[in-house]
Amino acid sequence: MQEFKNITHTFEPVFDENSKILILGTFPSVKSRENHFYYGHPQNRFWKVMAAVTDSTQPQTIEEKKNFLLENHIAVWDVIHSCSIEGSSDSSITDVVPNDFTELFARTHLLAVAANGTKAYELYQKYVYPVTKREIIKMPSTSPANAAWNLARLTAAYRELFEKICDDR
Repeated sequence: MQEFKNITHTFEPVFDENSKILILGTFPSVKSRENHFYYGHPQNRFWKVMAAVTDSTQPQTIEEKKNFLLENHIAVWDVIHSCSIEGSSDSSITDVVPNDFTELFARTHLLAVAANGTKAYELYQKYVYPVTKREIIKMPSTSPANAAWNLARLTAAYRELFEKICDDR
């Protein structure tokens, strides 16, 4: 059994002034923290889904992933700056300190903010929305723990979001 640890998010959000959609997770998984980048667990379907939605080749390295996100006007970050967490379990998260979205929102012209999963949505609604008043769209989690959503179903859901929000990508 893993123990609770209070951990601070150690990598920066990926965005630029051309970002149109911000996709927020809760907090980096153990694998993502080890890799120092978002969605680092090999079973997480985020990169497969984004590649399919944008009709692109799936990026492999951190540099390729950053370039891929920026080229496709996608920003990524997490709701939480620091928390106590057991392993990678979103359900174990306590002692939440949210990220400060002021600079990101000021430096972009986002058309939408989307939560990668219910927990990210709930945390955003609780800690960030009261400050920013920016709406968020709840999307299905790309985590392997979300077994109810296979790759095809996830891709269809995210494609619909992108078509609705970023139709002029």
